Amino acid sequence: MMPSHHWARNFTVEDQDIEYLTNLLLERETPLDSETLARSLVQKRIQEEAAVLQERYKDARLYNPSHSYQIGQKLIFSEFDFETAVIVGARPGSNADYGNFNVIAVQFDDDDLNSTRKHREFATELTTPHELSEEENDDSFLSMTDLDEDDILEIAGKEIIGKVETKLRESDDLIYMARKWFPRDLLMEVNVGHLHLAEAVLDIAGGGPMQTEEILNEIGGLGKAPMELQTFSLNYTLNADSRFDEVGPSGEVLWYLNRLEPPEVLHIPAMLRYTPIDYDRSLLSNDMVALEAEIADEHSQVDEMVVDDEEVVVTLTYPHRRLGTLPLSAKTAPIFPTARQTPRVCFTLIDGQDGEELQAWVVRKERYVFGLSKFYRKHKLPIGAYVSVRKSDQAGKVVVNFKAYKPRTEWIRLIVPKNDQIAFENQKRAIGAEYDDLMIMGADDLAVVDNLFQTTQQQKKSLTSILRVIIPSLGALTPQGTVHAKTLYSAVNVVRRCPPGPIFATLAANPDFQNVGGHYWKLSGD
Repeated sequence: MMPSHHWARNFTVEDQDIEYLTNLLLERETPLDSETLARSLVQKRIQEEAAVLQERYKDARLYNPSHSYQIGQKLIFSEFDFETAVIVGARPGSNADYGNFNVIAVQFDDDDLNSTRKHREFATELTTPHELSEEENDDSFLSMTDLDEDDILEIAGKEIIGKVETKLRESDDLIYMARKWFPRDLLMEVNVGHLHLAEAVLDIAGGGPMQTEEILNEIGGLGKAPMELQTFSLNYTLNADSRFDEVGPSGEVLWYLNRLEPPEVLHIPAMLRYTPIDYDRSLLSNDMVALEAEIADEHSQVDEMVVDDEEVVVTLTYPHRRLGTLPLSAKTAPIFPTARQTPRVCFTLIDGQDGEELQAWVVRKERYVFGLSKFYRKHKLPIGAYVSVRKSDQAGKVVVNFKAYKPRTEWIRLIVPKNDQIAFENQKRAIGAEYDDLMIMGADDLAVVDNLFQTTQQQKKSLTSILRVIIPSLGALTPQGTVHAKTLYSAVNVVRRCPPGPIFATLAANPDFQNVGGHYWKLSGD
């Protein structure tokens, strides 16, 4: 017998198992997911093991020293891993300490594995107490052989399903689509006309997203087959056509016309594109590493984290504010929908201030969320504003919010490019949202700032050259003439996308820059 918690370790999937599962799919004519197939295979194994056990233990009794037995009877020995043996002899016992008893000689069934136990002898009709005499009766033992697939899958389901999936993927006869399997030969025909109709339906819907069942309903279906089979067949065909993009989160299939997806989703905007910079992380002090984690840039080299908070707060940087995006960092990623295979996920953002719903996109590989431009403009959020995100009670939706207050006039850093160089001035602006005072900035002429970004990229300016310009310009806005590292991070990202790590390392490594205490910096010699 094998306890359920050992099943994952001993469970293997053979070619005949895949043949069995393929036949199961053929019989049902319905696509099935990996869990259902794994459950069916576990049930089959349990039935097979039950049949083997029933045959092995047929007419056998569990050995109990207090019971009496006859030559030729078959016994089960729990102390020897429930092996079986046949009684081949009997004699009276001779031990004054145990009173009257008998001794039986047994021949174990598996001679090769149990050669040292051939014709072993055991006491019977023993009247003195013995731990084996207190074991459960034969009926209780037989109930121990009943394995339950629910218990097995609860304990070892993940491992078993993984093994089944691995073997299923080796089969050329099966197709995996939308987390379900189906024989290739039973797919319904989806012709060019169906695809053109599907494209027209999505076009009318503004590109999508639409569920497969909705598309089928609009085009009149594929025939009289069950809807699940029609859905699987259309999903498979749409997935192979470059006009259609599957954009649903895990567990849901949604389709979108590729040509109608936002350009910012199909191609990463230049302002968000980070070209990795080699730097020595050993230059970062513990305080710098802590500040880097606090900033939570999506490109920072930080360990993946488990977010227990229902709400996560991020600080807007210039590129995200300019493009209507949010960083998909180790801190924020758990909040947003994910998908196993699709590069883009379409979902709904809910404005926490007024409940308006906005279509948004998770671009997981490139580490950003797109679709917040209207939200930022409507509430006039500044660079440096605190923006919170949390999962909605409604599946597939995320609430985006901020702490609002009655707008008041405050001094902020304004980006005022001069002679193709970034520069800053202190000016008054009306602010109505909580913000990070070290990262807040403003820009009146976005076109000029955009040109400044492009010029910086074309000239391939180094971090050192950018910091040499930024530090004195920002330092002139404070009595001390110094600039906080977070402010420098915020300012650098106006002209070049860069996480804090390389910036902090450049400050620490270059003698042009001097730390004056805490995270404050100035040019050396100033």
